[in-house]
Amino acid sequence: MNKKEKTKKTVEKHPEEKTIEPTEKIQKLEEEKKELINTLQRLQAEFENYKKRTENECADVRKYAEEELIKSLLSILDNFELALKNKECKEEFTKGVELIYSQLFQMLEDCGLKPIKCEGEKFNPYMHEALLSEKTDQEENTVLEELQKGYKLHDKVIRHAKVKVSKKK
Repeated sequence: MNKKEKTKKTVEKHPEEKTIEPTEKIQKLEEEKKELINTLQRLQAEFENYKKRTENECADVRKYAEEELIKSLLSILDNFELALKNKECKEEFTKGVELIYSQLFQMLEDCGLKPIKCEGEKFNPYMHEALLSEKTDQEENTVLEELQKGYKLHDKVIRHAKVKVSKKK
């Protein structure tokens, strides 16, 4: 066997490949490398564009998320303006404010807002915030008084009820 035959045999590693000179193989590998780098750069650019697009979409969603709520509140705002125009007659004014309150509360309930029940209930640290305690004959940790209403939005507490609880004498 001469040197050329030995070189050809060592270059031939895969049966499907034809005999390729080492410089041709290097050129082929360089071309593959350039193609892979090009593909990677394109994918990276596409991903960066995707990230920017989704960030912009999220910003728009946050920007206009309250639109429906605000549209609902506009009728309540109109009713407040009407009530303030008629504030000379105290009975009518009081009745108007009560109606506006019930309209606002109903709208918030329709959105999923629920008041947290307090008085007479067992103190629950997930729902209540104890501000005061009082020694009484009632069972310990019973809510005696609601100092500020608490609310849940669907199943999530968005404001704890501020309460006064009982302590044993």
